[in-house]
Amino acid sequence: MTEPAPVFREARAEDVGAVVALVESAYRGESSRRGWTTEADLLDGQRTDPAGITAVLDDPASVLLLAEVDGRLRGCCELRSVGEAVYFGTFAVDPEQQGAGLGGRLLAEADAQAVRRWGARALEMTVIAQRADLLAWYERRGFRRTGERKPFPYGDERFGRPRRDDLEFVVLRRATGAAG
Repeated sequence: MTEPAPVFREARAEDVGAVVALVESAYRGESSRRGWTTEADLLDGQRTDPAGITAVLDDPASVLLLAEVDGRLRGCCELRSVGEAVYFGTFAVDPEQQGAGLGGRLLAEADAQAVRRWGARALEMTVIAQRADLLAWYERRGFRRTGERKPFPYGDERFGRPRRDDLEFVVLRRATGAAG
């Protein structure tokens, strides 16, 4: 049986709770272990919260893109204009849908939206350096490491409670329209 095509739309205020639940399920706790994007071995606590998602919705330079399948939220990502590039983040796919192609389809839609909305020449993002499997997934989709690294926000529990003391972010970038 073929998976129904996702429907993409912008998030609204009434979606905040569902987006938080989706992001948490993809990255934190036992539910995240059903997929492959879990950070449960690296971080405890939350990945995001309603205030963080609301801030994205309230920012005129940002959009939170949702992917729904059969009327159910299955994926999301944030796009934020930062000059000639667009920051790509808050990317989550329902753990039960991971590996079925939805993430790649959502990334392709995000790329198209970045060009359409802002004329973006590139997508830029950060990934925890210790996530070799996730870095490889992005590299297979045209992202390249810029050589820049950013510190993990230790002490700010809005981003989780680290289980180790060597976490940092790698900055990735790819030209928009890159094969994915």
